[in-house]
Amino acid sequence: MLDLGAGAALGLCPAQARCYARDMTSFDLRRLRLRHGEEFQDRVDVQLEPIELGGQRYLPVPETAPARLIIDQASTGKVFRLQFEASLFGPCFRCLADAEVHEQLDLREYQASDPHGDEELRTPYLHDDRLDLSGWARDALVLALPEQILCRPDCAGLCPVCGRDLNAEPHTHEEERVDPRWSALAALRDELDETA
Repeated sequence: MLDLGAGAALGLCPAQARCYARDMTSFDLRRLRLRHGEEFQDRVDVQLEPIELGGQRYLPVPETAPARLIIDQASTGKVFRLQFEASLFGPCFRCLADAEVHEQLDLREYQASDPHGDEELRTPYLHDDRLDLSGWARDALVLALPEQILCRPDCAGLCPVCGRDLNAEPHTHEEERVDPRWSALAALRDELDETA
């Protein structure tokens, strides 16, 4: 967890975000007094939220990721950078065994001093001079995940007939099961074979 005493001195504070059920990490920019060309750097502990994909829940371990926050004051705005590593644990997409994904991220966002309504010149993670580090880290982590989270690259999955784990018990079934919805076409094929 974030040390509130030390964190308050650095401008860090957990803020109750609208989309999260518990306290998440944010950074209060009002505590910074940067001039053009100056840079702020510090280590922060970013609280990570579990992620749901395909109806499955993936848990960050640990829930708090040590990160490096860098803020550069440019003449036209601020450049934010967040660097951290995170591991997610949850079920394999194919066999439902335990799977782990590890990501190393280096994120950048920009906020113009006067964006003039241009969405590309503002970051969605800045609200009332608070930078939502947890929301930013979570969104980037979701985008970095592979298309399928697997226990191993060559996971064979579950048998579509009996449901057993094909990694532990590789097997085939002798009987070919025909979907009853195809029975009319199978009968037509048999008739055509007899007439030919």
